[in-house]
Amino acid sequence: MRLKVHPGAREDRLERRDSGAYEIWVRAPAERGLANAAALALLGAELGCPAKALRVVKGAASPSKIVARLGER
Repeated sequence: MRLKVHPGAREDRLERRDSGAYEIWVRAPAERGLANAAALALLGAELGCPAKALRVVKGAASPSKIVARLGER
């Protein structure tokens, strides 16, 4: 899945862009992995899986990320 994450937003929000792409706004700052954790929590809630079942496989320090669900290729 492709993500575009906007840290430091006024509210937590998720929008589906197309098949497998999401744009996510989180209140958490982009430091110490806080924004990534918040984005994975929102995405997990949307997908009906726990955040710990999701991993950032590319772009951990970038707004554009690739995320995989554990057990999927």
